[in-house]
Amino acid sequence: MPLWKIYHPAGTYNAEDKKLLAERITGLYASIPLPKFYVVVIFEEISPDSCFVGGEPNNNFIRFKVDHIARTLPGAAIREWWVRTIDEIIAPHVKDRGYDWEVSIDETPFDLWSLQGEIPPP
Repeated sequence: MPLWKIYHPAGTYNAEDKKLLAERITGLYASIPLPKFYVVVIFEEISPDSCFVGGEPNNNFIRFKVDHIARTLPGAAIREWWVRTIDEIIAPHVKDRGYDWEVSIDETPFDLWSLQGEIPPP
């Protein structure tokens, strides 16, 4: 149900880096608990000079777009905790490597989701 798309400069992450980051993200959701097979992480390489921030090229920027499908974060305190927890989990992969980054989370209603053609039970 969570879908993470990570837009990053080409060459930022090797296969081991991607696996480790995907495992960290999956572990966060598994701790809720949410089944691991619901968590999808997609890495999208951005070629040089294809990312612009404020109209200027930025080859040092990583964007995390997170879709929470069928589940929402109830209340301001939980939302703030979740965003701070995400920042902690990704820090070794962005902050500690000197990248600029941004995270956004969208919440898709439960009734607009299916899994392999089936409408999941509540």
